[in-house]
Amino acid sequence: LCFPQKLWIMVESKQFRSIWWTESGKCVAINEELFKEEVLGREGAQCVFAKRSMKSFLRQLNAYGFRKMRHVSESPASLMEFLAEEAAVAAAAHSKILYYYNPCFNREHPHLLGKCRRR
Repeated sequence: LCFPQKLWIMVESKQFRSIWWTESGKCVAINEELFKEEVLGREGAQCVFAKRSMKSFLRQLNAYGFRKMRHVSESPASLMEFLAEEAAVAAAAHSKILYYYNPCFNREHPHLLGKCRRR
């Protein structure tokens, strides 16, 4: 599978707690510290990506047209809940949450995944 397909499977899976869709389904949220442990720390047959560093993973995101978002725009009512939940998770894990957007990587439009190509 290519990188976007692997990423899609991870985001859709209940197996991974470190990566998920934002409420709108337009961005991917990544708990950086948990992701390093849960995904990049896997070895052997359990290994998801060939490279095991966060820097390499982020390069792959950029190579496939993902852009880092400083903040995520959600509906105002859910935004407060979202921020409260994010603060609780970040405080508990002492890590930051990264948000990445790609117009071809959208929960509501899986058919666009084929357009998500390496630059």
